Amino acid sequence: MNIAVVGTGYVGLVTGTCLAETGNHVVCVDINEEKVQKMKDGVVPIYEPHLDVLFHRNIKAGRLSFTTNLAQAIEKASIIFLALPTPPGEDGSADLSYILGVANDLGKIINDYKVIVDKSTVPVGTAEKVRVAVAKNAKVAFDVVSNPEFLREGFAVDDFLKPDRVVIGASSEKARKTMEELYKPYVRQGNPIIFMDEKSAELTKYAANAFLATKITFMNEIANLCEKLGADVDMVRMGIGSDDRIGKRFLFPGIGYGGSCFPKDVQALAKSAAEVSYDFNILTSVMNVNEKQKTIIIPKIKTYFKDNLKGKHFAIWGLAFKPDTDDIREAPALYVIDELLKAGATVTAYDPEAMPNVKRLLGDKIKFAADQYDALQNADALIIATEWSLFRTPDFDKVSGLLKNKVIFDGRNLYSLEQMKKLSYYYCSIGREVVK
Repeated sequence: MNIAVVGTGYVGLVTGTCLAETGNHVVCVDINEEKVQKMKDGVVPIYEPHLDVLFHRNIKAGRLSFTTNLAQAIEKASIIFLALPTPPGEDGSADLSYILGVANDLGKIINDYKVIVDKSTVPVGTAEKVRVAVAKNAKVAFDVVSNPEFLREGFAVDDFLKPDRVVIGASSEKARKTMEELYKPYVRQGNPIIFMDEKSAELTKYAANAFLATKITFMNEIANLCEKLGADVDMVRMGIGSDDRIGKRFLFPGIGYGGSCFPKDVQALAKSAAEVSYDFNILTSVMNVNEKQKTIIIPKIKTYFKDNLKGKHFAIWGLAFKPDTDDIREAPALYVIDELLKAGATVTAYDPEAMPNVKRLLGDKIKFAADQYDALQNADALIIATEWSLFRTPDFDKVSGLLKNKVIFDGRNLYSLEQMKKLSYYYCSIGREVVK
């Protein structure tokens, strides 16, 4: 098939590259001329495991190309994916201006039947708004489909190539058949393509992310309660996770969720509910708890240092909102850093991928280390904010020799309490006893 993908952000680039991998001819279009030129030159603009291999292979094979010209991109395409940003407004609602702007342009330039696919995460009713925007100027038939993405950063390539399910909202039989043909190569093992109406498809995406955010938040609340009651959250997690009605995933406590999806989507779903006068109490609580959870470790640090952080120096391991990505959107590490700086402390941080993004954001407000051990020099304590694999089994003799004090505040519960006791660390984690 000939496919156009409008927008080369995280979703658009992964979508376009993976569609090309199964033999389709894909043209990705973006208004950023510098970015498009870099991609033409073989530069992958985001970090995502395995994406670079597919990216370069499909460019070389002539199946993946890039342009700033929308008309050129969609001329031969039978399917047009809209993978454009939907940033939250001040009131929490999703900003649809990018999507509707392109929809308006498409109506002026499509010259034969197209399936226009909303791939972005959008509020219920967006497909109809896109349909109206295209129809204002269109002189040919077209269909609008909702096809939400379920890509986990760090696993996005596998998630696209081997999806658990594909959700498609379509009211046209012709569009349904087109989308089924497109996705058949990805579900050969029998995972379902689930067809539904457009509104249900749009809500499915928000419901999935809101549920997972709620599950994480519930576990963080349990962790906080464990600290008050003297229980161990790891034991509780294993106890409830073995119940297949609950499941083991998304039960790890920590310093809150971040990223481009959960915060934005929970907020947008709550706003959509409010617009129809429905008070979604659970989501309000999820947002409030998560906001507090991002800095839950700060009072623990202040307690240890007798409420005086002025002049103290901290090492931070991890800046991305999760491992295996360079995404720092709503990353808890940024909130921790902000609180430390406000209290008069200084920070040296290390992250395998996210440091350039944080440097663009914070400039010289903090220092950046060459590696994880370099970050520890002359630090009064180590703070762990992201659970990168390389932080899981460090050389503790080296760590002890570099830190001023054997003190670790672990926001991701990477180490066992027994290990920390044996090594004689002051070790403060989430939902577990403090090792002193």
